[in-house]
Amino acid sequence: MSISSWPLSERPREKLLERGPNALSDAELLAIFLRTGVKGKTALDLARELLTEHGDLRSLLQASQSRFCQSHGLGQAKYVQLQAVIEMSKRVLHIGLKRGDALTSPTATRQLVSYELRDEPREVFACLFLDNQHRVISFERLFWGTINAASVYPREVVRRALEISSAAVIFAHNHPSGIAEPSQADRQITDHLVSALSLIDVRVLDHFVVGDQEVVSFAERGMI
Repeated sequence: MSISSWPLSERPREKLLERGPNALSDAELLAIFLRTGVKGKTALDLARELLTEHGDLRSLLQASQSRFCQSHGLGQAKYVQLQAVIEMSKRVLHIGLKRGDALTSPTATRQLVSYELRDEPREVFACLFLDNQHRVISFERLFWGTINAASVYPREVVRRALEISSAAVIFAHNHPSGIAEPSQADRQITDHLVSALSLIDVRVLDHFVVGDQEVVSFAERGMI
């Protein structure tokens, strides 16, 4: 039976319009993205099959192009559409911060650094550069490391802050292990960065450590 034959309240599109996207399951949201099924399967049947095959929605969204296109009912066009959706989501987060104050938008800041860094396979150290009113100038990845460490050079952070006339910064880096608890090395490099940037009157407002399910704030812990 096709989805068009289902009661209106059970159709994913109609359900979304009536109750909002939060009311839909992962499979229902994916079915809307897929739009159509394949022979003998509705879009929802196919969505459930894909989630089972990949493990969950997050794993499906992170799949490489070759892995994604191997799945029945998917192809290059769907992969391109999905990447466009993901990129639009990132840009919305960036726009939200640029319009406001990063300090008064802790949720948006957390969402941004988590979205950008959570799924990186190796450690990445990034910086949110702010102006003197704490509005976002740019978000930049500065250093890349191995699976458990990144080489962070304070002089490079100072140089970049001067180049773009930044008055304050927020640091962020991920732990590929998925555990967001700051390490002793994280604390030491943060102290070094605070000291180096203080020489040019640039304030370090926070340092976020991004794990799989959690983002830890140095400022909230009283570590800055």
